[in-house]
Parts: sequence; structure tokens; C-alpha cells
Amino acid sequence: MSESKRLFFALALPDEIQQQIIHWRAASFPPDAGRPVVAANLHVTLAFLGELSAQKQAALETLAGRIRQPGFTLTLDDAGQWLRSRVVWLGTRQPPRGLLQLANMLRAQAARSGCWQSPQPFHPHITLLRDASHAVAIPPPGFCWSFPVREFMLYESQFVRGRTRYTPLQRFPLQP
Repeated sequence: MSESKRLFFALALPDEIQQQIIHWRAASFPPDAGRPVVAANLHVTLAFLGELSAQKQAALETLAGRIRQPGFTLTLDDAGQWLRSRVVWLGTRQPPRGLLQLANMLRAQAARSGCWQSPQPFHPHITLLRDASHAVAIPPPGFCWSFPVREFMLYESQFVRGRTRYTPLQRFPLQP
């Protein structure tokens, strides 16, 4: 019997944009602002699935593979902090309709498959800093990254040697 995996659906960032965000973060926030998320772990979560068996994973992969939705452009032009969860994030002022539809479909499929989904509205974001124990000055608007989204991914979250690592397991293309 195989062990369960901690899984989520997400959007990956292009490598070039990952690096630009890392440099911007280093220049925009003091070292004591929080624990930086490593470049390879920067992503936009669409639906958190939790601990799943191989059987449930296969069923959700099948459902995700049936999604027929056009790609879209994502613009990252907003940032903020959630004090309760101690997170500093990068997001979008105007989420594209395609992003909202994709997240809603994946969250609905996950819920119907028995995966708990947060009752909070979907807020597309990239976690930049964790453990931000105090209020952090957020840079004024002026930063902006845009990129085409042509696929979404299924990731596994693993805690290895004291670090969290996100491993892509499968890609799901969006329509051209």
C-alpha cells in the first residue's frame, strides 16, 4: 500500500521572473522582515488538496486533465501582508477571469472529491516571506511582472532535511 502525498495545484513562474522577484524582494525588504521563500518554491496556489492516497491523486489528475480552458496573462502588481498568518505576499490587483475560473474549477473538483477547501475567497498570491512577526513596510506600487500562463501543475510538498520542497508531478496544458 503506497503512502499518501501532500499535494496542491498551482501555477509555476517563469525562471526569469522568479529571479527578478527574488532580487526585488532582497532590495525591498529588510533581512529581519521574515523568512524568504526560496526561488524554486515561488508559485500561485490554485487549490490545496492535502494528504491524498495514490487512488485519490489519480482521480483528481483525471479530472484536472479534462479541463478545457484558454490560457491567460497574469500580472503581478500588488503586494501585502497578512498579519495573522505572518505572510508577506505578491499578487495581482485585477485577477484575470481565466485564473479565477481555473481556481474555482479545481477547488470545486477537490471539494467534491473530499478535499477540504478553505471558505475564504480565492486570493491569488505568491508567498514571499513567512514568519513575518511584525508589520512590514510594503513597497509602493511601481513593480510589475506579466507572463502568459499556458499550463498549471500538480505539486507535491515534502519536508526534507528541515526544508520544504515543492516537486512538480504533472503538467496540465491550457488551451491556446
